[in-house]
Amino acid sequence: MLAPDFHNTQNAFAYKSNRALVRDYQIFRLINQEWLVKFGIATASSLMNMGIKSPIAFGMRPTVYEVFCGGDSLALAAKKIERLYQFNVKCILDYGVEGKEREEDFARTEKAIKDSIFFAKNNEAIKVVSSKFTGLIPFSILEKLHTKTTLSDEEQHVFQKAKSRIYSISQLAYDNHISLFIDAEESWIQQPLDDLTFELMQKFNREKPIIYNTVQLYRKDRLDFLKQEVERAKQEGFIYAVKIVRGAYMEKEAERAQNLNYENPIQPNKEATDHDYNEALTFLLSNIDSVAVCIATHNEESSLLATQKMEEKNISKNHPHVHFSQLFGMSDNITFNLAKEGYNASKYMPYGPVKEVIPYLIRRAQENTSVAGQMGREIKLLKEEVKRRKLFSW
Repeated sequence: MLAPDFHNTQNAFAYKSNRALVRDYQIFRLINQEWLVKFGIATASSLMNMGIKSPIAFGMRPTVYEVFCGGDSLALAAKKIERLYQFNVKCILDYGVEGKEREEDFARTEKAIKDSIFFAKNNEAIKVVSSKFTGLIPFSILEKLHTKTTLSDEEQHVFQKAKSRIYSISQLAYDNHISLFIDAEESWIQQPLDDLTFELMQKFNREKPIIYNTVQLYRKDRLDFLKQEVERAKQEGFIYAVKIVRGAYMEKEAERAQNLNYENPIQPNKEATDHDYNEALTFLLSNIDSVAVCIATHNEESSLLATQKMEEKNISKNHPHVHFSQLFGMSDNITFNLAKEGYNASKYMPYGPVKEVIPYLIRRAQENTSVAGQMGREIKLLKEEVKRRKLFSW
């Protein structure tokens, strides 16, 4: 079996018009300016803290929002979803609103996730909906649960209401044969989310993978945690489903650990993270009858390793327990070349009002500048395709 060619830019960007290709190339060149990104993030964060969103939204809408998000609504995202599916790439829908604290916000998020499930039900291009429980449970309550601090009566009421919402969402996903990804969060609120997700898997993953936890392998303890959870699930008799990622909160984790004087939970270097990520995917593919995995990575080496392990273990390219995913707007060379070869490949597509998706976009910018070589690779590939199409005179 031939390995996917992640350098084939013709396949990678076939879905982009000439105009979109040039636009994205210019935007990525801007994002690659570290000083500009840091200035933009600092300015945006300051304005957000003052409750001023409109100027940020105005600047982001035609640039990073257009590149990394589906649109303000499902209806507006539908055109992009359909376009991806023409190339055998499916979508993971994500209502990109997070970190809410008010009851009306929780109700709005619940409705949005359920709307996504109903939308996916009748759309072959979507088999997964993603959710962030920080859009349904107050952060302060998750912090208390993580440290096993007793909740007040009012907090307990809020938490039980949130659990009821989450069970309702999960039941709807189960009834409509749509998988539900649960995003990972900061280390100091993760334990209650792991517990709740395991509880949901016990109920809904008896026959097929519906509920997926997310494990961040840039944490030192996650590989052992993952292996233990898989064994627990085997004993309980259900499918342990997981999306494996490297991680999303590196700077925040390091800063908090330093401020509160505890050991940083993040790996000491990229090599250690890469090692644990590759160990995790190898372990999961070795247990494919009892687990399901979404290999969510922008790393070419890990993606290639996964295809090699699948071949070694005689796992079919379109096995329902294995699929690959990259963020919408990133690593098209991986997604589209995998899809071209017949693997289950998808794009993680956030959508929602631009003002509400700003925290997600800020995090994207922070991650992209912190991953060595990421922006350079994207620019190089885009530039190669621009040249191949002879859109500029160089």
